[in-house]
Amino acid sequence: MIDQSNASKPRDPRALNAYRHGLTGQIHLVTPAEQVAYEKHCRGYLESLAPVGAMETDLAQSIADNRWRLKRAVAVENTIFAMGLGRDEVDPNGNPEVEASFAQARTWLDEGTNLQLLGLYEHRIQSRVDKNMKMLRELQQERKAALKQAAEDLALLTQLAENKGETYDAERDFPVESLPPQFVFSKPEIARLAAHHRRLAEARKQSSAPSKTFRQAA
Repeated sequence: MIDQSNASKPRDPRALNAYRHGLTGQIHLVTPAEQVAYEKHCRGYLESLAPVGAMETDLAQSIADNRWRLKRAVAVENTIFAMGLGRDEVDPNGNPEVEASFAQARTWLDEGTNLQLLGLYEHRIQSRVDKNMKMLRELQQERKAALKQAAEDLALLTQLAENKGETYDAERDFPVESLPPQFVFSKPEIARLAAHHRRLAEARKQSSAPSKTFRQAA
C-alpha cells in the first residue's frame, strides 16, 4: 500500500527554483529537475517549429507551454489512478490483477468529477495548441512567400540591369522597407536566394537545351 502520510505536507519552498523564462519573461517556480525537463522540452519545440521573428517565436513558445501542460495533465491522471492502487481492495482469490482492476474502478467512481474536469482541461489546451499551430503555419507560409517574391523581384531587377550593361546593387537599391513589416528579412538573405533562383533558371535552361536539339535533329 502507498504511504500517503506525506501527501498533505507542504513542499519546502527551499526545494523550488525561481527563475525568469528567457522568452516569456515570466517567473516559474519549479523543482530543479522540472526546470531541466521544461527547458529541454521548450528547446525541442522551438527547434522543430523553427520560428523567425517575435510573432512566430511567441506562438511557438505558447505551443510548447501548452504541450507541457498536456503532459502534466496526463501525469496527474496517472497519479490519481496510482493513488487508487494504494487503497485496500478485497479480492476473494487474492489476484493482484483483479485487485488492480477493482482499484481503478473505485478510483473512477470516487474521482469521476475530477477526472472529467481533467479531460475538459486537456481538451481546451489541445484546442489552443491546434489554433496556435494554424496561426504559426499561416505566418510561416506568408513569410516564405514574401521572401520568395522578394528574391524573384531582385533576380529580375539584376537581370534587367545586366541586359542594359548596368550593375544593380542589392544592398543599396533594393527596397527592403517595402516588404511586410511583420517579417524579418535582410538584404544579404534576399540576395542569396535571388542568386539561387538565377542559378536554378540557368541550370534548367541548359539542361533542356540538348533535348530540344535532339528533337529538332530527329
